[in-house]
Amino acid sequence: MSGKWDAKYSGMDFLYGTDANDFLVAHAALLPRAGRILSLGEGEGRNAVYLAGLGHRVVALDQSAVGLAKAERLAASRGVRIETCVADLADYAVAPGPWAGIVSIWCHVPSVIRRRLLGEVVRALEPGGVFLLESYRAAQIGRGGGGPADPDLTPSLADLCADLAGLDIVHGLETERPVAEGVGHRGLSAVVQVVARRH
Repeated sequence: MSGKWDAKYSGMDFLYGTDANDFLVAHAALLPRAGRILSLGEGEGRNAVYLAGLGHRVVALDQSAVGLAKAERLAASRGVRIETCVADLADYAVAPGPWAGIVSIWCHVPSVIRRRLLGEVVRALEPGGVFLLESYRAAQIGRGGGGPADPDLTPSLADLCADLAGLDIVHGLETERPVAEGVGHRGLSAVVQVVARRH
């Protein structure tokens, strides 16, 4: 699977642009200022670099070494530092305890992996830690403009709330909103958003 994403990220341009996701920008103030932030499926680095620019210590995780190399170059061009980790979420275990925040923007994985992964997220957050997610949902399929074609990769709000049992849902919403992120994400999009906090 990493070969697919290496190919997608191999061009000079940034597939999803270099600006951070709108939802992340709108809710970044909810992330604790101290402690480390883990960004899942970070790709070419735009969200991790944005968070680093706010003063966070960010670990950008993705299966594509090509994408993360671009993330490091983007960070250097913005005068910030990020840590990168090449890993496939099918095999990666989120270590419990050290994370003040975990971010998942357009990180679509099969439901069996998602349930295990989000269970690890619940245990990995520090007390007061925040999980922030935006994902396409099944209503996006067939529209074009971004997102996976497999409904198993597009969770509902109910799915996510069940997977995140043990966290307080601060914000949970299924909505449609315009997305304009590079050439990869364009147009009115059916999304699900969650902000959740550990007690």
